[in-house]
Amino acid sequence: MNWISDYVPPKIKSFFQRRDTPENLWTKCDSCGQMIFHRELAENQNVCPGCNFHMPITPRARFKTLFDGGIFTEIEVPEAKADPLSFRDEKRYSDRMKDARRKTGEPEAMLVVRGDIFGLDTICAGQDFSFMAGSMGIAVGNAMLAAAEAAVKQKAPLVVFTAAGGARMQEGILSLMQMPRTTIAVEMVREARLPFVVVLTHPTTGGVTASYAMLGDVHLAEPDALICFAGPRVIEQTIRETLPDGFQRSEYLLDHGMIDRVVERGQIREELGRILRLLTGKPPMVIGDLPAPAAAPAETDKPAAGELASDELALNEPTPNEPTPEKSAAKKKTDGAV
Repeated sequence: MNWISDYVPPKIKSFFQRRDTPENLWTKCDSCGQMIFHRELAENQNVCPGCNFHMPITPRARFKTLFDGGIFTEIEVPEAKADPLSFRDEKRYSDRMKDARRKTGEPEAMLVVRGDIFGLDTICAGQDFSFMAGSMGIAVGNAMLAAAEAAVKQKAPLVVFTAAGGARMQEGILSLMQMPRTTIAVEMVREARLPFVVVLTHPTTGGVTASYAMLGDVHLAEPDALICFAGPRVIEQTIRETLPDGFQRSEYLLDHGMIDRVVERGQIREELGRILRLLTGKPPMVIGDLPAPAAAPAETDKPAAGELASDELALNEPTPNEPTPEKSAAKKKTDGAV
């Protein structure tokens, strides 16, 4: 009787008990309010399929869909001194860093990697806004220098995805000194005559905008991204005037000549492929002949296109210097005769 009473009733109840559903299976769009299944959202690179609202995405998830086959290699970044000023407000700076690392699974706010974009070796750096608002501290300065040095060493173009609330106040003047440091990093790439492309994402503000974010050879931006030094609220309170609609958003900056193009997230890979090959003098890319990017992994945590220019349309045309199968066969025959 003990066996029947202890085993059978719990087993029967388990069939009828309601199972708890994980909270992170669905995400609500902040723009239209649509509930989106996590796999569908990940496949769409964290872009709402209903209203095309671009939600935050981590650098690691972005790079999975950017590089050929989703394959990339992390570049080692020199470790920065922890809590150089022994700063404390409501919490210790060291405790805030521990919380950010536990939340994101990353050691710092910028990830530097190397991989191929349509067959072209490229160095990329991406900021994670969910890591202390992507703020620029000593570690971010180290990451930018490491990215620039890797680009010069490999003779590869450098692409940076920005997303930051500005300088990291917990590091005081040391954080502000990263502005000239990162500017020097950009100059290293420029002196090596290598392309430096910046992709501005929401939001890019403060000292990041005042340094490397606005020093690119080409500036792309995601739709409706806030790009500024001081935010609209601060400006309105200062000048006591109402700002125009969409002020400091990527479309507004495009109309006023601050950026070169607004590109949707799903089209950035192909756009970068065209631009980088154009700037490096490489043959035009052939999309069908290269491995497609991997699907973006589903993120368990919830963090808070234009047409081609006429001169770029020529990139899709075959190059006369490109070897054809007939030329390759003739060359092999000639080599064998020799």
